[in-house]
Amino acid sequence: MTMNRLKDKYLKEVQAKLQQELGLKNRLAIPRLDKIVISIGLGEAKDNSGILDKVKIYLAALVGQQPVITYAKKSVATFKVSKGQPIGMMVTLRGDKMFAFLDKLINIVLPKVRDFKGISEKSFDTQGNLNIGLKEQIIFPEVDYKAIDKVRGLAVTITSTAKNKEEGRKLLEALGMPFRS
Repeated sequence: MTMNRLKDKYLKEVQAKLQQELGLKNRLAIPRLDKIVISIGLGEAKDNSGILDKVKIYLAALVGQQPVITYAKKSVATFKVSKGQPIGMMVTLRGDKMFAFLDKLINIVLPKVRDFKGISEKSFDTQGNLNIGLKEQIIFPEVDYKAIDKVRGLAVTITSTAKNKEEGRKLLEALGMPFRS
């Protein structure tokens, strides 16, 4: 079985570096990636259910596993959404697929973003998880430009076992995530 490049880097270099930097005695206390959640909001799906099928195909190609349709938890009159309507799609990646996606995001996708100056500090929540919003799905190499009916954005949430923003940033920085200086 081939080992993932980023996972290999984490196990061989990043763990030891983080343990020393953070002054941790126990190896299990070292921050590590938990999961990556990719989600797309599809407000227009309430009117046109065919959109779900199109988006499902390219999101599956993007991450290598089938996405799950998300439904409205409650009715919101201002958005003309009633409870139980499909309003988006999401995929949760763990293990090798998670590392493969993050490797692709860091080394292929983010450098293609126009006027990209790095990820902001404000993208972290208090637990050290990173939230990135991408304006267009066509920056991914798997997405066929001709098959896209509409440019859609997607949200990427990188969840780690970090206890705070600083630990989360150090973990992702060591993995190669470009941050604004």
